[in-house]
Amino acid sequence: MNIHEYQAKKLLSKYGVAVLRGGVAYTPAEAEQVAKELGGPVWVVKSQIHAGGRGKGKFKGKENEGGGVRVVKSVDDVRDNAAAMLGQVLVTHQTGPSGKEVKRLYIEEGCDIKRELYLGMLIDRATSCVTIMASTEGGMEIEEVAAKHPEKILKVAIDPVQGFQQYHGRQIAFGLGLEGKQIGTAVKFIGALYKAFMDLDCSIVEINPLVVTGAGDILALDAKVNFDDNALFRHTDIEELRDESEEDPSELEAARHALNYIKLDGQIGCMVNGAGLAMATMDIIKLYGAEPANFLDVGGGATKERVTTAFKLILSDPNVEGILVNIFGGIMRCDVIAEGVVAAAREVSLNVPLVVRLEGTNVELGKKIMAQSGLPIIAADNLADAAEKVVKAVKEAA
Repeated sequence: MNIHEYQAKKLLSKYGVAVLRGGVAYTPAEAEQVAKELGGPVWVVKSQIHAGGRGKGKFKGKENEGGGVRVVKSVDDVRDNAAAMLGQVLVTHQTGPSGKEVKRLYIEEGCDIKRELYLGMLIDRATSCVTIMASTEGGMEIEEVAAKHPEKILKVAIDPVQGFQQYHGRQIAFGLGLEGKQIGTAVKFIGALYKAFMDLDCSIVEINPLVVTGAGDILALDAKVNFDDNALFRHTDIEELRDESEEDPSELEAARHALNYIKLDGQIGCMVNGAGLAMATMDIIKLYGAEPANFLDVGGGATKERVTTAFKLILSDPNVEGILVNIFGGIMRCDVIAEGVVAAAREVSLNVPLVVRLEGTNVELGKKIMAQSGLPIIAADNLADAAEKVVKAVKEAA
């Protein structure tokens, strides 16, 4: 789960992470009021969408009028820029060409920036540790830094038993070239960030840029926080911060039915049980010359109704030109899958090729249900056969 910058800063500040003062605004009048309360002489008007690159982004139809983050020097300019930004579609390198509508702004006080750094925390699956990443190249995408200047990325893994220690913070501070009192400040900052990461069950926390001011203070100028969805039952207050308007409608619908669904850009819809099998299915579709349209794991205990919903989700994507159902029936019975597929295909008037590969519990019953359905379902003997058949059927239908 993602949240907005202003929400992330509010959460992190409770743990002692230093942030600038600011307030959220949904209208130009509210933006003006926040600016007056903050006082000047400089304010920053920030678009709040779930995407990076807002400062470099452009509004559709207003490419020459400034990006999604603007520095202004009067209350009137705050109001005018808020009016120009709210309700507009901001396009960044992370939103894709469709962009996202700006429905709220964060009005923040300005600051004297001397240096821009990068600081992030994530879970490193290879080491099973929370890993701190830092770089002197703040303000840039960390992927870009990794590609062009990998030597400028510092990584420190935190042993989960030992937890964060001050020497971890000093190692990062020295690596960032901090001096004097800044080192102690950085250690406290990183320690507070680590505690927030652990307490809130985060999957990533990113401060980009982390700034050193002219007075030597260390502040989070931006903040990105993502959470582990599987731990949200422990954080109902955080779950309430969810902005569903920023999420894909299909993925939201899938979540309501306990389906793991992620929309992709291909033309072959996939319905699989088990994440590993789903990944393998997507890989073999690519091997046979096509692209998967989604990742969809119906899980091990799916009902007929959930399978029907899954099928409808796949077909709701206008890019889908064919569907591959790949089920290994262990806990998930093949006859249940077959019933769901048949019910959904009838309900939505299936008009694209459908290839089904079933194996496991009640496989013969499942095949019988599909064979007797009267629907144009193409049966497959194994995964390779299924991939080959669905790709061929799509090309022939084109």
